[in-house]
Amino acid sequence: MEKAKKIWLDGELVGWDDANVHVLTHTLHYGLGVFEGIRCYELDDKRSAVFRLKEHIDRLFDSAHIVELDIPFSREKLCSGVIETIKINTLRECYIRPLVFLGDGSMGLFPKNNPVRVAIAVWPWGAYLGEDGVENGIRVKISSFTRQHVNVNMTKAKVCGSYVNSIMAKREAVSCGYDEALLLDTEGYVSEGSGENIFFVKNGQIKTTPLTSILRGITRDCVIELAGYNGIEIKEERFTRDELYTADEAFLTGTAAEITPVREIDGRVIGEGKPGVVTRKLQSAFFDIIRGRLDKYEGWLQYI
Repeated sequence: MEKAKKIWLDGELVGWDDANVHVLTHTLHYGLGVFEGIRCYELDDKRSAVFRLKEHIDRLFDSAHIVELDIPFSREKLCSGVIETIKINTLRECYIRPLVFLGDGSMGLFPKNNPVRVAIAVWPWGAYLGEDGVENGIRVKISSFTRQHVNVNMTKAKVCGSYVNSIMAKREAVSCGYDEALLLDTEGYVSEGSGENIFFVKNGQIKTTPLTSILRGITRDCVIELAGYNGIEIKEERFTRDELYTADEAFLTGTAAEITPVREIDGRVIGEGKPGVVTRKLQSAFFDIIRGRLDKYEGWLQYI
């Protein structure tokens, strides 16, 4: 990871190497914290913009509310903190990581009066699944790990500890020679990737997992909106892995992954083994939006 100059920590900008916590920080031991992933894009020689900042901060507060963390700053303060952190680091394009966590104090599974702390870090980060993956598609493996049941972990919150499930799935997939993992839910239906939502195309129609065991992805929401804008039928309904195997096209979405085509799943080639027409159309529209070239969605951009 390339270091930036400053990190926003509890309302103050501190040096990157000085943004430290105690080894007994509660979240470090037990995983009760929430976070977001956001991107800032360079639009031209003069302007940059954060993509859907308000929606990301709203989801951060929703996550905190779900797990009973009371964020000690307003939504407006965190939005301005994001902008301030990007500016002080003089970054035209970057990944943004707000993190809400429990500080040190009491230990054990019932933190009594531990302070709720907030950090905002930014750093340069390219295509999460690689530039070649975005261009030509990636290879995906159905994981032996199951996505958490909706009553085991809070699946609508981006909880730090929940991502152990994703880490294990990702490690397994990579160790088997794949680029990414795809997890099934507890009833055997396709859920989501280790950090992405899944879409597939069959006979010109798009299908994606409904909001059951998955996180409500903001990029997912963009794709659903763009499909409607382009007159492409889309359904949110459960589907099985073998239905996915016979898709004409498939792709993953997420803030880090953006829109990444899938060319192979479990050794089975998807469609023609390359990004299809629908995927390319949605990719093109998405990249037009984040680069400020589609006026209809200018409201999704927070200019720096």
